[in-house]
Amino acid sequence: MHTDLAIHLDAFVAAADGASFSAAARRLGLTPAAVSKSVARLEAGLGVRLFQRSTRSLSLTEEGERLYRQVRLPWAEIGDALAESRGGAGKPAGALKISLAPTVGRNYIVPLLDDFLRRYPDIQPDLRFDNRQVDLVREGFDVAVGGGMELTEGLVARELARVRIVPVAAPGYLARHPAPAEPAQLAQHAGLLRRHIMSGRLTPWVLGNGAGDEVVATVRPVAVFDDPEALAHAAACGLGVAMLPMPHALPLLESGALVRLLPGWYAAAKPLCIYYASRKLLPAKVRVFVDHVVAEAEARGYARRFQEA
Repeated sequence: MHTDLAIHLDAFVAAADGASFSAAARRLGLTPAAVSKSVARLEAGLGVRLFQRSTRSLSLTEEGERLYRQVRLPWAEIGDALAESRGGAGKPAGALKISLAPTVGRNYIVPLLDDFLRRYPDIQPDLRFDNRQVDLVREGFDVAVGGGMELTEGLVARELARVRIVPVAAPGYLARHPAPAEPAQLAQHAGLLRRHIMSGRLTPWVLGNGAGDEVVATVRPVAVFDDPEALAHAAACGLGVAMLPMPHALPLLESGALVRLLPGWYAAAKPLCIYYASRKLLPAKVRVFVDHVVAEAEARGYARRFQEA
């Protein structure tokens, strides 16, 4: 492979991933000027402008977007193949950039790392905790763990567990307010609402049961949260009734900090999945991590525990 072309393509892909010459420079261990010069030489060789540049932003042109879509995954596969060949017949090794939903990551994925690192000491997980949906390809993530990520072209999801959302309240709150016996009685209770972090909309309380019944419950709103962990903490402090995904509710239910309300009634959430880019040659470090998480999630009963009602 022509060395200059490889350098120019590295610079182009990294700059497109990060929408910044500075971000690309940090990733490649170069200066922003060197990255900019490599991209300029690629543009000169192709005879097209790949980026629109300004003092504050960097964005792909139509030609740049087309080239990025065509070369991003193949170029990554070539890099993975070369890295694995240098590492010795596909030995799992290197940095593994992982995006995690914060509570799910801390409570259910971090505990899986001890055994994983003993098996694969040459892999260095780089964990990033964020409630937003990341763009795996553009942001350079190897894998992501969370729920409801949009399956764009080139993205694969392996399901870890179906998740229920359940009504809960603190024992202290229930000492002052009798627990509801049916969903309609939630209207008498202080409600802690959740605002979707992406859409900004309030999440409705649509409850169903095993018999197929479905009701839209109403509460007396007292506070709104855009973070499920903060919502869980507020409920545990006795501020009111909340609807919590089981991964967030389970530790507090098991400790007694929260009490499950209306047994048998729940809302459905998007499945908890592990996501990664679809490639013909999946890097060994990604393959073994995905397989490990899937196997451990099954062994630890995440699917059963997140469905408990």
